[in-house]
Amino acid sequence: MNITKANGRDEYALIEKLKKRAGETDEKVTAIVTDIINSVKENGDEAVREYTARFDGGLPKKYVIEKEELASYLDEVDEDFRTALENAHANIYDFHSRQAQQSWLTTQENGVIMGQRVRGLKRVGIYVPGGTAAYPSSVLMNAIPARIAGVEEIIMVTPPSKEGGANPDIMAAAAVAGVDKVFLVGGAQAVAALAYGTEKIPKVDKIVGPGNIFVATAKKLLYGVVDIDMIAGPSEILIVADKSAKAKYLAADLMSQAEHDRLASSILLTTSSELARATSREVERQIKTLGRAEIIRESLENFGEIIVCENLEQAIDFANELAPEHLEMCVDEPLKYIGKIDNAGSVFLGNYSPEPLGDYYAGPNHVLPTSGTARFFSPLSVDSFIKKSSFIYYTEDELRKASADIVKLADTEGLTAHTNSIKVRFE
Repeated sequence: MNITKANGRDEYALIEKLKKRAGETDEKVTAIVTDIINSVKENGDEAVREYTARFDGGLPKKYVIEKEELASYLDEVDEDFRTALENAHANIYDFHSRQAQQSWLTTQENGVIMGQRVRGLKRVGIYVPGGTAAYPSSVLMNAIPARIAGVEEIIMVTPPSKEGGANPDIMAAAAVAGVDKVFLVGGAQAVAALAYGTEKIPKVDKIVGPGNIFVATAKKLLYGVVDIDMIAGPSEILIVADKSAKAKYLAADLMSQAEHDRLASSILLTTSSELARATSREVERQIKTLGRAEIIRESLENFGEIIVCENLEQAIDFANELAPEHLEMCVDEPLKYIGKIDNAGSVFLGNYSPEPLGDYYAGPNHVLPTSGTARFFSPLSVDSFIKKSSFIYYTEDELRKASADIVKLADTEGLTAHTNSIKVRFE
């Protein structure tokens, strides 16, 4: 990996490079996805079948898997995998259950009542990739907070295998997470079907879950027709380390993100030149044993960097500017710095809290803002699956007391019908 020294200029040029990596719109993809969306909107299931046969090589043996059948997949998977799923579910459920909000109301002595009603969305769609990017952990991370929020029905879509069947690991995760129904369809056509509804696939209120560029583009184009979680860019990790950190741990963690995608970024900020060199050597040593070495190497060469900083304050300032998806603090007394980290999707504290712990098991959600959007976006949570309505009750006397102020405000804005709505009650 390339090693540079922080100078207040070069490291910030890296941020601009990373933004360009994810911010470009592919006009050809947009045109293709627009055609797919319009076709599904107009022709429904017929269009979905046509695109499934074209892109997936054939139609699935079974189009839909009901909740009762999902449970049968738990007997098909490895017992240790099932146990791991259940243990991860317990941790994720425990963490997210603390996010649940309650409806509330307040009453005043004058008879005024106001409040807020909180309830889950009626129906949510979860997109789960297939093929080499089949991630059972994403099923848990998307479905569990939806279930806690009180979503009435959770619909999952996922591409069929080349043989026309379902991925048993994905189905087992869906069973554990409480998914209600699975449709074996993927791509932009699945997103469009969820957004508009077809005879077989029900219309949903929100679509969540990762996907390729066609899926991401479909979600972006359909936002407004349906709600979405976020437009996710390539995966990112930023590690801040002092001399107490271990080079072999740092190298392993950098590569754990680089293997996701050739566009993934893995950056190390350290106060130790010696640790920087040792980490670079460890990358070369460990990469030889890894299955996705080619992807890792290309990712690190194009979007990886080791930056030597003067002190941890300088490193944290850079971290807040970059606003990474994942931020590891591999420093002595990491809890001292949590209050200084303002912009990060998820923060991992200490040498024994590596990023994969959050990806799979600890409890916090792994659906995180990318490409610097942690400055204003939050991780997926129970809040992502609720809606709120406020309510107001005023007595005649209290409305009379407020009427002059309301009329003045409405008149100032030139909205005479608003003024009239108040005045007619007291003529």
